[in-house]
Amino acid sequence: MTDKDARFPAWFWLTLAAAAMLAITMGARQSLGLFLSPLNTATGLGVASISFAMAIGQFVWGAVQPVAGAVADRHGPGRVLVAGVLILAAGLAVTPFMASTWGLSLSLGLLMAAGSGAGSFSVLIGAVAQRLPPQNRGMASGIINAGGSFGQFVFAPVVQGLILLLGWMGALWALALITLAALPLVRVLKRPAHDEAAVASHAAATAEPLSVVLRGALRDRSYLLLHAGFFTCGFHIAFLVTHLPGEVNLCGLPAGVASWSLALIGLANIFGSLFAGWCVQRYRSKMILFWMYASRAVLILIFLAAPKSALTFYLFAIGLGFTWLATVPPTAGVVGKLFGTRYLGTLFGLTLLSHQIGGFLGAWLGGLALAGWGSFAPMWWADIVLAALAALLNLPIREAPLQPATGRVS
Repeated sequence: MTDKDARFPAWFWLTLAAAAMLAITMGARQSLGLFLSPLNTATGLGVASISFAMAIGQFVWGAVQPVAGAVADRHGPGRVLVAGVLILAAGLAVTPFMASTWGLSLSLGLLMAAGSGAGSFSVLIGAVAQRLPPQNRGMASGIINAGGSFGQFVFAPVVQGLILLLGWMGALWALALITLAALPLVRVLKRPAHDEAAVASHAAATAEPLSVVLRGALRDRSYLLLHAGFFTCGFHIAFLVTHLPGEVNLCGLPAGVASWSLALIGLANIFGSLFAGWCVQRYRSKMILFWMYASRAVLILIFLAAPKSALTFYLFAIGLGFTWLATVPPTAGVVGKLFGTRYLGTLFGLTLLSHQIGGFLGAWLGGLALAGWGSFAPMWWADIVLAALAALLNLPIREAPLQPATGRVS
């Protein structure tokens, strides 16, 4: 066996396992918008009330990230990931028994979101980054992120098919069983790193206590600007993943257009995430983020002006999907450059919390807009304004120029 072959599993299998786990946890979470209409019909709670429960889930998913990341940073990712998968499955399984806003807030808003959050970006990217040398982290984060997008691509049409075949309750129980398939992947992610460069890089990280690093981070202007931009990303994603089926319905198009639009977003973001990972290794992350957010503002303007046909939704989904969660690799990259990888799970978890505060507002205000105006027009214009602001806020971020890699790890 050559040295190249010996080193290959040290980063590739670890990254692939993290991508597969994110495919399952994100695929289940990003498909919940397909249950909004069936839940409304079955419970009679109204779109605004169910949107509120899902909005709580957006916030809880973000609130769990720094906590799960901190526990994983201290004790390793294994137990955190197992607990997350089990809680996610439990939240999905008990949802059919909930007939009130508070019941749905408990199952979807608390249990399902907390479980998904514990098996998501902060823990997975943090665990992998701590085991990789710097020159491989950007591409690895892109691959992991692409896994989440692949999950959305696969789960959206599968979940729609399960709803048609088994009904919404049967579909939720089936989804709970599917999520348990993530458990065997934890064994791979628990393995220690065997790459000497990765071990040396992690050992060289800051030895300061977490409390000191946190205080410094929360006073860092660049870190706070990064949070402000990521807030917008959460607002966009939560609004669309929750209310895109409703927009499709308002346009008089069949429900299948919504599920395939969500699937196309995921498919496009597979390529967008890999491209973002490639770019992170070659360009400043803040400039990547500037162009991503600016492109969203332009794309939504074009969508509003276009005739609302199935083709329009599919093209919009592909265009938006390219940057959908492709913001994660450059955002995590900036956090790693500012503070190192020792507490990356915790610090990037806080950034994800900002993302999900935006997500809470995107999901909840979308429901209020529909109830108050009978359309989502105010939300689309809010999306445009926030995207433009996010693009500008990333420009002043302090980020050192890229340095040529001194070595290459295959």
